[in-house]
Amino acid sequence: MAILMDKPGIVSSLFVVIVVVGLARTSEGTSYTVGGSAGWDLSADFGSWLQNKTFYVGDALSFQYSKYHTVNEVEKADYDACNATNALLTGSDGNTTVPLTAPGDRYFICGVITHCLGGMQLPVHVTANPSAGAPVGAPQLSPSQSSFSPQAPSPVVDESPSANSVDNLPPYRAIFGGSHRIGRGSMFLAWLCTFGVISIMHVVRP
Repeated sequence: MAILMDKPGIVSSLFVVIVVVGLARTSEGTSYTVGGSAGWDLSADFGSWLQNKTFYVGDALSFQYSKYHTVNEVEKADYDACNATNALLTGSDGNTTVPLTAPGDRYFICGVITHCLGGMQLPVHVTANPSAGAPVGAPQLSPSQSSFSPQAPSPVVDESPSANSVDNLPPYRAIFGGSHRIGRGSMFLAWLCTFGVISIMHVVRP
């Protein structure tokens, strides 16, 4: 330990090695032997074998089979029809490993049609690796930013002519004032003026 402490370069190198090994162990996927102990064979129950299994990107499928079988990756339509004519991948050496490099659905059958019809079919759903960083979503507003308080409606201004406007008053109100009520003195004055005019007319009349 004392020797290591005297040489910081060695300590740094060991630290880097430990980190790299740790990352390699975390990033390596799982290799699944298809069909378990029975392998890729008519005797295997692939439906039961698939139960409770989740396949991730980075995992691999290992097909172990005899010389009487083949392994073929096909499209969904050919999978349903047990047709290996347009196979995307074909293995016949008895030991075929298929890496799962992308999320999605993949389909495998035995190239011998009677074996395929007999149950040698394997649908595999591949899920994105959970350790991959999730995409950063668009920023979301906090409740205080996204909420708003309704504003009180502005008071409605009545633009119609005022009831006290002189222009809208009857003639006698326009003369004697704009109030809704005419004072008793004003009424008496109006009566007196009218009486005076009538008296003058009688006097002036020949």
